[in-house]
This record gives sequence, C-alpha cells and structure tokens, in this order.
Amino acid sequence: MIDWQRVQSLRDEVGPDDFAEVVELFLEEVDEVMRRLATAPDPARLADDLHFVRGSALNLGFAELGALCQTGELRLAEGRGGEVPLAAILDCYARSRQLFLETAAPRAVA
Repeated sequence: MIDWQRVQSLRDEVGPDDFAEVVELFLEEVDEVMRRLATAPDPARLADDLHFVRGSALNLGFAELGALCQTGELRLAEGRGGEVPLAAILDCYARSRQLFLETAAPRAVA
C-alpha cells in the first residue's frame, strides 16, 4: 500500500522539517481533490485530477493509490471513463492516509 522506502528517501532528501511541510501540503491538496471526486466528480477534469493525485501519491510513497490512479488515467485515455475505479481510489486514499498518519506522521514531526 505504501512504499516506506520512498517515504524514508523523501524524508532524507528534504530533511525532517521540510518533510513535515511536504506531508501537510500533500494531505491538504489531495484531500481537496478527493472531496471533489467523492461529491461531484467533473468528467472534464477527471483525467487531470487523477494525474495530479497519481504524481503526488507516488512522490510521497502512496504506491497503491498511484497505481489505481494510473489505471483510471489509462481507462479514460481508452474511452472507458465508466470503468475508472473511483470508489477504489477513494477507499485506497482513505486507508493509505490513515496508515500513513498512524505510522509515519509521528516520526515526521519528531
């Protein structure tokens, strides 16, 4: 679900203080997109939203979420927008977010 080696690499790259800021920004921005996807997904914006979430997710180590977003992007590109795994993306983000906060966030601010 989460690539913990990527999390550690990012933390090492930016340092603990900046890592905490990166995490905060990631959660704020991705939370906003997820709220939109859960309540009023815009078909004209869906590919951009999935691309944004995928890039953000992979940067922070949310590997499963990144893969699900990529699947959605590919399906959209193939004209199969009805097959975008939106419910799975939302669920994966919620589970990944919770696991990350329980596991990595205490260390991020320590």
